[in-house]
Amino acid sequence: MRLDRETRTRDFNALCEALLAAKDAGEMARFLTDLTTPGERDALAERWRVAQLLEAGKSYREISAETGVSTTTVTRVARFLAQEPHQGYRLILDRMKEKTR
Repeated sequence: MRLDRETRTRDFNALCEALLAAKDAGEMARFLTDLTTPGERDALAERWRVAQLLEAGKSYREISAETGVSTTTVTRVARFLAQEPHQGYRLILDRMKEKTR
């Protein structure tokens, strides 16, 4: 049975609130370990690494060679980083930059 859009949105928002409840990286790691499969965790970490490498100015081919990620994945992350309206990658990359200053 497929849930309706309203239920999926409510569930997603509840997940976002749950993620915000973690007090530090250790708690978040524990939650994500319970919440996701090893493959899902790897995929999330992989996309985040790609976003960081794109931000550092690496080319798609360099990123693919360095990480083993397909150029399709690199392209998708790059599109979300540069063009999509959500700008989630951009928001967090900028916050991480501020944090290291």
